[in-house]
Amino acid sequence: MSEKKLLVTIPRTATEEIQVQLSEYKGKKFLDLRIFYTTDGGNTWNPTKKGIAVYPENLDDLKQAIDEAQRELQE
Repeated sequence: MSEKKLLVTIPRTATEEIQVQLSEYKGKKFLDLRIFYTTDGGNTWNPTKKGIAVYPENLDDLKQAIDEAQRELQE
C-alpha cells in the first residue's frame, strides 16, 4: 500500500477534523489518527503534527480499550 486509505473523518471543530487512515511508512503499515485543519472553509484539509500511529500489533489493545469505553460511556 503506497497510498493512504481514508477510513473515516470525525468533525472536531469548524476548522478541525480527525482523519483515521491506513498508512505506510518505510514499508511498515499502520493506523494513523491525525488532526487536520482547514483555512478555506473546508475545501482543503492539511495535516498537523498532532496524531498517533497505531501499529498492527497494538490494534487489539486499542479495540479492547474502545469497546470498554463505549460500554462505560453508554451506561
